[in-house]
Amino acid sequence: MTDAGHKDAYGMILEAIDGGIYRPGSRLVESELADRFGVSRTPIREALQRLETQSLLTRDGRSLIVASLDHAQMAELYAVRQELEGLAARLAAKHAAEEEVAVLRDMVEQDRGLLGDPEALARANRRFHHQIHLASHNRYLVQQLDLVYRSMALMARTSLAAAGRGEDALAEHGAIVDAIAERDGDRAADALKAHLSTAFKVRLKEEAQRG
Repeated sequence: MTDAGHKDAYGMILEAIDGGIYRPGSRLVESELADRFGVSRTPIREALQRLETQSLLTRDGRSLIVASLDHAQMAELYAVRQELEGLAARLAAKHAAEEEVAVLRDMVEQDRGLLGDPEALARANRRFHHQIHLASHNRYLVQQLDLVYRSMALMARTSLAAAGRGEDALAEHGAIVDAIAERDGDRAADALKAHLSTAFKVRLKEEAQRG
């Protein structure tokens, strides 16, 4: 198996977790994963070990299961995400090309067509935020945010599933893009951090209602 094959096994499992195929609490079995992804068990085993090291998987006896986040862990993750993404928005206001701003505007408009489909909107939401990361033009910040988003995959549901949250989130996205377009770094950072703060509160409310 080539290095690319090993990397693919890791990426495919991570994508499956992120896409909700394997949710928190799901048991991951080497042989089943090898069959699903069409690779040998060696790269699967190495990918699972890597994911366990990154705390995306946890042990349940001899089995590996997809980890879940408790309220304290979610709070810690959102605190880091707010600061890093606020910085990304601030840098995007300074460094984003006009073409990048136009892409962000188009994303907000196109995503309106996904209202009513929380899972599709969640995927679009990740693309929108990733575009802001890229528009910061800081490769090290992008790398750190990639790590944060790997852990975000451990959240069982998207906050966009809450009633009315989709419309509100897109309005918040629009405000972030407006601030970036106007090169107002402070306002862009504040708007993005407020957006994430609201998302976290919605998520906690949803968790409490289900609990």
